[in-house]
Amino acid sequence: MSLVEKVRDTDRVDAEALTRRLEAMTRFLRLVDPYLPDSELVTAHTVVERASGRLTLSLEHTVVALAGSTGSGKSSLFNALARFKLSPVGVRRPTTGTAHAVVWGPLEPANRLLDWIGVLPRQRFVRESALDGDDEAALRGLVLLDLPDFDSVERAHQLEVDRLLGLVDQIVWVVDPQKYGDRILHQAYLSQFSTHAGVTIVVLNQADRLNAPDTEMVLRDLRRLLDEDGLAEAPVLASSAKQPGMLGDLRDALESTVADRQAALRRLAADLDAAGEDLAAMMGPPAAEDEVDRATVRQLTDALAASAGVPAVADAAAAAYRRRAAVATGWPLVRGLRRLRPDPLRKLHLGTKPETDAVSTDIVPRTSLPEADAAQKSAVGLSVRAVATRAAAPLPEIWAPALNDAARSKAGDLPDALDKAIARTDLDAERHPLWWRVAGALQWVLLAAATAGLIWLVLGYAMSALRLPDIGGPEVGSVPLATVLLLGGLAAGLLVWLLLKPLVEAGGRRARRRAEQRLRAAVTDVGREYVVAPVREVLNAYAQAREALGVVRSE
Repeated sequence: MSLVEKVRDTDRVDAEALTRRLEAMTRFLRLVDPYLPDSELVTAHTVVERASGRLTLSLEHTVVALAGSTGSGKSSLFNALARFKLSPVGVRRPTTGTAHAVVWGPLEPANRLLDWIGVLPRQRFVRESALDGDDEAALRGLVLLDLPDFDSVERAHQLEVDRLLGLVDQIVWVVDPQKYGDRILHQAYLSQFSTHAGVTIVVLNQADRLNAPDTEMVLRDLRRLLDEDGLAEAPVLASSAKQPGMLGDLRDALESTVADRQAALRRLAADLDAAGEDLAAMMGPPAAEDEVDRATVRQLTDALAASAGVPAVADAAAAAYRRRAAVATGWPLVRGLRRLRPDPLRKLHLGTKPETDAVSTDIVPRTSLPEADAAQKSAVGLSVRAVATRAAAPLPEIWAPALNDAARSKAGDLPDALDKAIARTDLDAERHPLWWRVAGALQWVLLAAATAGLIWLVLGYAMSALRLPDIGGPEVGSVPLATVLLLGGLAAGLLVWLLLKPLVEAGGRRARRRAEQRLRAAVTDVGREYVVAPVREVLNAYAQAREALGVVRSE
């Protein structure tokens, strides 16, 4: 078994597994496209596009490209392999300006493949003898390309080489004894194909110019250079276009490639390997969707609450409670005066319980809360940034801009959303505790007693003034009952209110806490919807993309 066969026998690619990897790469790109820079994903998109295109074309054909520098003799080698003159051999630079192709077998089935690769119809040739059962039949299905020189003085030729190298199934690098260590060849090309050793062959051409010891020495040095390029598994062969007997190893390698029918799959798998390695730097450790912790959300809520005027609304809720309590439990004669005072909540267009049977709740009246000042807006901005920073902490740095943009994506809608949340919050402003009714009823009883005493006294004074008989009346000790009722009723009403005042104050504090809790809950929901939720969408996309990339790299 030759070195080429040994490498390929241990590196077979399963078509179904390759399809799964390709689908996973497509899924990965779909997930990260909205969040990562396009420049970082160009290679992966190119790999997916090329792989999808190649898999729709004939896998019975194997496209092998001869690549090399000017003077390496690849065009001569191309002609020698085809066994008749097809590609022009130039004597001055540049030589081959466009790719030439020869197909072993019928040309028609390979035309779609050549159209996709971009070989002009006039540059396509065919070895029909591959159908006749001669020694060319072993190469049936081979599509051999002769590429332009990668070091051509014509920039267009270099670009054409780079394009074609990304499309072919296998690359045969042709080097000569004088320039096999060329820096451009190794740094710009061979080292860039370190993941493609399974579809790479390096041929030392023009070996007939060297004696056997020198050939072995050059091959060893070339092997060393390839090992440094990361192509330790790539076969190294010696050949000569002028000595047909020295083409045997290369022809055997090509015949093995054609018979194997694995070059296209192996090339696509290597492309996915290379793209997966590049993308791995963008994906770090797992990140939970709830990476934004409670402390960060609490900081965001504090800033949003201050910006939305929650403290002012809570104070207004306490003041409104005290006003309603005074109206319900205060001395009845001054209740009307208290009612004249404006309700603190209603001044803010708050306190009305939402109608449950309304036709639509989409339209919510705006509150009269003042707009957030510069300091409050700055605090909100810092808190929003803190959410993005906390979420980005375990992720690679490239994800930080996406998380920051997500956190701020709805920042313009926050003021309206907060105002609506405040307006929709039920502050329990219509609540009337039972003890209010009891205290109010007691105050009316005491007022009625004082009124009865007053009427009794007035009636007594009137009778006396009119010199009518004194109506008299019971006494409490030496004090008339009417006087006791009048003074006692007034004093008792005042005393009841004084005794109830601490309860009212305590109730106002509870009303403030209750309002603040409900308002903060509403503000927290806004923060989660408008800031945290977009960040979690990015984290979720990251987690799914990481899983998809794992499939790309594992199978």
